Amino acid sequence: MAKRLKTVRIGGVPEHFNLAWYLTLKNKEYKDEGINLRWKDYFGGTGQMCKALRDNDIDLAVILTEGIIKDIIAGNKCKIVQVYVKSPLIWGIHVGQKSPYNSLEDVKGKKAAISRFGSGSHLMAYINAQKNGWNLEEDLHFEMVKNLDGAVEGLTNGTADYFMWEKFTTKPLVDNNTFRHIGDCPSPWPCFVIAVREEFLENDKDNLKAILSIINKTTKEFKHIPSIDTTIANRYDQKLEDVQQWLQLTEWSQSNLDAETVNDVQEKLLALNIIPKKLPFNQLVINI
Repeated sequence: MAKRLKTVRIGGVPEHFNLAWYLTLKNKEYKDEGINLRWKDYFGGTGQMCKALRDNDIDLAVILTEGIIKDIIAGNKCKIVQVYVKSPLIWGIHVGQKSPYNSLEDVKGKKAAISRFGSGSHLMAYINAQKNGWNLEEDLHFEMVKNLDGAVEGLTNGTADYFMWEKFTTKPLVDNNTFRHIGDCPSPWPCFVIAVREEFLENDKDNLKAILSIINKTTKEFKHIPSIDTTIANRYDQKLEDVQQWLQLTEWSQSNLDAETVNDVQEKLLALNIIPKKLPFNQLVINI
């Protein structure tokens, strides 16, 4: 009789960063290790995934570094087990096509569309404001739009004024004149980590190790997969030259966050009043 597969649930954004997961699932690599890995797309991004981890809807998440650190400090019983993408995320800053605003200075004090509070789009609005010397009390206002579709609606009908989202994901919306791109704000740290619920860590460490081993093998080789740029362009409706630029800028990782980076993220979030306190490294990160 065939051995029963262990079901493991994982969440991530439906973006080109996560194509490596799709490829390994398609190749049935987890099944070969006795694991039934179930992938779930989270269109609402990091805030939505933090909630899914808390609610035990998923066991693992490929999630923004700053978002999960903030949520662990707020009581989410998870640990970071690895960096997934070590390069910064390049947040494009966008306005609606018919918007009267043309520059970052124009949107100072205006309303930012965010997917939800505690999400990357929310936290990075603070980073962007600080970087540009804005007053964090007076110059930041938010409109919750849930996801990219909500942002299109909000920026088009004027309920929100600007929106920050990963630059290459939103590029087709700039190309088709839904959005105008007025600036960039790279995250000041590695952008994506893999976070795991503590309960899963305690009970399923071997399965976790097997999953990480498979995905790391693929991300290590990812840029050398034949025609990977064409595959991404077709699957994510991107222009080939944009994909090639993105591939040059993006570096995957097979190791964990270091104490210095964790300290840096916490220092920045603390200075912006996004977190009330810092936690020791070992309460946020575990090396398995």
